[in-house]
Amino acid sequence: MNVNDYAERASEMFVLSDSFIRIKELIDDESSTIDDIADVILLDPALAGTILKLANSSFFNYSGKIDTISKAVLVLGITEVYNLVITFFTNKAFKGIDAKQDYLDDFWCKSVDCALIVKYLGARLNIANSERLFILGLLHNLGELVVHQVSPEQMLVANSFSSTELPWEKQVASLGFTYGACSAELLKQWQLPFSIIEPIRNQDDNDFTYSSDESKLLYLAKRIMLSQYDCSSHAIELLLTEDTLQQLPIDQNMLKDANNFCDLERLSILSILNPGAAMIY
Repeated sequence: MNVNDYAERASEMFVLSDSFIRIKELIDDESSTIDDIADVILLDPALAGTILKLANSSFFNYSGKIDTISKAVLVLGITEVYNLVITFFTNKAFKGIDAKQDYLDDFWCKSVDCALIVKYLGARLNIANSERLFILGLLHNLGELVVHQVSPEQMLVANSFSSTELPWEKQVASLGFTYGACSAELLKQWQLPFSIIEPIRNQDDNDFTYSSDESKLLYLAKRIMLSQYDCSSHAIELLLTEDTLQQLPIDQNMLKDANNFCDLERLSILSILNPGAAMIY
């Protein structure tokens, strides 16, 4: 099976709900109003509740109280609310995956960490609307869940790497593609925006010649996250070469600060998106 086969199988197994499709249609329709979008979101109380919790969390750091979906759209913007909708329905789509809860809790912890780190780095580097980067980190590794569901034995092989092997290189050797490439293909099947798909597809490309800022930051955030988890025994120089760091205005202090920010914010985000995973902290 190639990466497209996996993505097609996944798009049949993990389906975004009709509510998501309707919200996407409204957002794509320039004639839609804020109230039109809010009315459809309100039809799903769980979605509405999640959006309001996230909108009022320290993640957005809004000084006032956001108590309606219309206000959330007005304050955060349509694109950011759409990203929160994607977050909610992606989490929901993978609820039925055949996997042990410990594995899923660990998976979502790592995804949230990557999301928080990329958002932090974007803010430190004065990237406009850095909150939008969060969705890239959260979705960057969905391909692992896809492979787990379709070919669990293949995932075990791909995830068995030594401290001198890079995970994405082992994935290519075992599967013929990376989890990032599989993630991108699934998001393409879901018809998500190119601005989300492109950085996720390029997350393992260390040639920054034509890379967007989003791709570079996701590349970096993923490696910082992995240094705390699956690659904690790897030499940091293997994950992040000096040459790579020189191409980005990043220093060791900023990397440390990114991890500290993650430690501060992780629990509050997990408690909203995945309460089970939050229980391990």
